[in-house]
Amino acid sequence: MTIDSGDRLVWTSGQVGSGPDGVVPSGWEEQTRQVFRNLESALDSAGAAWADVVKLTFYVVDTDELPTVRAVRDEFVNVAAPPTSTLIRVAGLVRPEFLIEVEAVAAI
Repeated sequence: MTIDSGDRLVWTSGQVGSGPDGVVPSGWEEQTRQVFRNLESALDSAGAAWADVVKLTFYVVDTDELPTVRAVRDEFVNVAAPPTSTLIRVAGLVRPEFLIEVEAVAAI
């Protein structure tokens, strides 16, 4: 996607794997899926959708689970034209049970 000068950019804050009830799933797949659901909710509240996402930034505590993260990501983004992305391995996130945090930028 090319960003046009008429596009409005939407930046989400980093989303972690806790659900609306505050429960944090223990596994990579479950946490990653919750992260993407949280992102979807944030995008929706700004009038954006996954098709509008142009950039994702991933913060992970372990890179061994990248195949799992990619598989879940692919459930949400257009795999034929995925958004650009950056992955950063971190020593930890705000709480020790969090495994992944993701930020999104959308152009609408």
